[in-house]
Amino acid sequence: MSTPATPPRSLAEALRHRDDVSLAALLRSRPDLITPVPTDLTQLATRAGTRGSVVRALERLDRFALQTAEALAVAADPASYDELVGLMAGDARDAAVVQALPRALATLREQALVWGADDRLRLVRTARELLAPSPQHPSPTGLGPTVAEATAGMSPGRIQEIVTAAGLPSTHDSVSAVAALTKLFTGRRRMKALLGRAPAESLEVLTRLVWGPPYGQVTAEPASHLRWLIDRGLLLPTAPGTVVLPREVALHLRAGRAHRETEPVAPVVEAKATHRPQVVDTTAAGQAYTALATVEELLKDWDEGGPTVMRAGGLSVRDLKRTAVALDVAEPVAAFWVELAYAAGLLASDGDADERYAATPALDEWLELPAAQRWARLAEAWLAGTRTSGLVGGRDAKERTLSALGPGLDRSAAPEVRHRVLGLLAGLPEGASPAAESVLARLRWERPVRGAGGAQPGPQESDDLRSRLARWTLSEAEMLGVTGRGALSAQGRALLGPRGAAAADSSTSASAPSGDSSSSSPSSPSGPGDKLPVHHHHHRPPAPPEPLSPVEQAAASAAAARLLAPLLPEPLDHVLLQADLTAVAPGPLERPLADMLDVLAEVESKGGATVYRFTPGSVRRALDAGRSASDLHDFLSAHSRTPVPQPLAYLIDDVARRHGHLRIGAASAYVRCDDDAVLSEILADKRSAGLRLRRLAPTVLAAQADPAALLEGLRAMGFAPAAESAEGDVVITRAHAHRTPPRTAPEPVPDGPPTPDATLLSAAIRAIRAGDRASTTPLKTTPSPNGDLPRTSSAETLATMQAAVLTGDTVWIGYVNAEGSASQRVIAPIRVEGGFVTAYDHTADEVRTYPLHRVTGVAELAED
Repeated sequence: MSTPATPPRSLAEALRHRDDVSLAALLRSRPDLITPVPTDLTQLATRAGTRGSVVRALERLDRFALQTAEALAVAADPASYDELVGLMAGDARDAAVVQALPRALATLREQALVWGADDRLRLVRTARELLAPSPQHPSPTGLGPTVAEATAGMSPGRIQEIVTAAGLPSTHDSVSAVAALTKLFTGRRRMKALLGRAPAESLEVLTRLVWGPPYGQVTAEPASHLRWLIDRGLLLPTAPGTVVLPREVALHLRAGRAHRETEPVAPVVEAKATHRPQVVDTTAAGQAYTALATVEELLKDWDEGGPTVMRAGGLSVRDLKRTAVALDVAEPVAAFWVELAYAAGLLASDGDADERYAATPALDEWLELPAAQRWARLAEAWLAGTRTSGLVGGRDAKERTLSALGPGLDRSAAPEVRHRVLGLLAGLPEGASPAAESVLARLRWERPVRGAGGAQPGPQESDDLRSRLARWTLSEAEMLGVTGRGALSAQGRALLGPRGAAAADSSTSASAPSGDSSSSSPSSPSGPGDKLPVHHHHHRPPAPPEPLSPVEQAAASAAAARLLAPLLPEPLDHVLLQADLTAVAPGPLERPLADMLDVLAEVESKGGATVYRFTPGSVRRALDAGRSASDLHDFLSAHSRTPVPQPLAYLIDDVARRHGHLRIGAASAYVRCDDDAVLSEILADKRSAGLRLRRLAPTVLAAQADPAALLEGLRAMGFAPAAESAEGDVVITRAHAHRTPPRTAPEPVPDGPPTPDATLLSAAIRAIRAGDRASTTPLKTTPSPNGDLPRTSSAETLATMQAAVLTGDTVWIGYVNAEGSASQRVIAPIRVEGGFVTAYDHTADEVRTYPLHRVTGVAELAED
């Protein structure tokens, strides 16, 4: 980077002195500045000073960097580095603050919030307006207005009275009087002498106001101790009945400190407990297996069509409760699993007239993957998703209840917080679980919460969104198996990728300033020819890791799956049949076996081993699905490590013998049976009255109920009828899976413009440099008064281009493309022929060809 001969007079000039590395760091930390790419550095500086961009930049500062900006907002404009050190470190010159201040100042400079040499530090105007004290927006420092600001509307006579009461000689004008009063209040020795004469009650009033808020109420006739302060300007009136403590007085009472407490070093994330890494990994793997089983059970429960979609979108409270009961979890946990399946693209609304939630076609593909890869898909969707299940049950800005799968659950900060929390866990020793409060304290330091008025909440603040997201991340990571016993597992560490794991190391190093910072920090104002502190690269904090690209994230997920795979139990191909009509699955079952058991038996209990119970209804369900008794006997014999118990064989044979003995078809509906005694028994049963049966023949009964109602009615009476088709064949009633049309997973809501990659940054910087060169390089021709490009005729344009080809000069042109968009370009013509000019375009950094008729004008650039 070149050293300027004179200090910069504007932010644009300061940016002009930066090298490409420094500009790239600015654009990477504030991506909104290149959306779209500015035409030159002046436009970049203008955009960097807009309110929206400055607010976003301030929100991304750590606590100490923000405190440094707040101190500059109450300092003189411009301020010297020594003045800033005094405001941050106080008269005692706190060593930790002095050591950390260069890093904070480098951060502010890098993000174009501060510019200027050490003797003329300037906070950008918009940031000063946002952070400076005012009655409407109190400063986080608790300071009030300066003496000059507080006396702006005061009469000259009253100002002279204050000067005289303070023991100063009267002056000829108000400006010199205010200057004399300011000099008194900023002089430590003279101010100490003045306060030494103050009544004790007056000093007590100053003590109550010194750390803010600086405003107080007084009556029309103040007490004597208040009158003593008002007469000497130690309290100045701002409105009827209101006084304020001037900034200079407060700083004297604070020993020069702008903040009551400065936090130069990030809080350390403390370990609450330490476990063996193998225990952490196996515990996390068990949670991962449970997570897969829960999601599969949820989707299986909705396989034939799930709950209906509310008119406003989402699940109703009743449906969420039913889902929670079916999964045997609490409602907030059920909302998490539902949202996770939605984020992974495994369920969605079907879009039918009576819209319902159902599994997507992606479910069938997902179920075919190995268990570890299925988990990696879920974990990746959770890590990158912006939908936040923790908000379910809360209310939005319009006081509407937020429902699972409904609108209003996206929080763009969620992915960044999840990555950061896991990154902090990765910075702990392997097997260490963090104290949750220390994680929250670290996050609050990295991104302090700023109130609407700029007020800074204290460390006890726990209701901000980032803190809630962090708490939810810790619990969700445990449920998902990313952590085990609160510590980050090996598969969770791999899920972050190499750059994510490195983030913890960089943040740790950033929180502890290097030992040589104090020796190399500026301690005196720089001269006009001194280098700007932006050159101090050793003070620049480590840059946050860039987000993983889709390819890198896929590789990280694959690595996590490889680490998890050996820890998951292998699927079993057998069960243990018991004499009490139950079957015990000692572990996860292979999919065909599990699917068949779900039809043939009822799940009685879950856990490390799943217990299935065989009932007449479950056996009849298998027969209705097209299985014969012999099929069921063969299936159980093939998959049981124990002999098939006799009670179970009798149950299957007994249900099969009665299954289909009665036949129901569609006339209106009829029942036929070869045994007329059975039909007589049905007619004699009082429970059949609602079916309105009558005998048509010895073996046939007719009913006025429809076939489905007749089928259910006879089953309720204890019979086992089978439906038959019009041809007399038994109708097999298999459950048909309901799938939505192809659906894509919901796209995360971005948190502002995406971080530009290296290619985009390089191209943007080249374009900005070229545009700046075009706008600042002197022309050989006289520019028009309004700054437009010189208008040249076709002949002049052609002649200038041809001359530039011969001399190798660079020219500045105006160009209008086919869409009518005008731009300025700096080109070096190579050849001119056929109505086209081929030139090296410095703006695009490549050779391009332009039609001459679209060139509005051309001007030669002055030689250096």
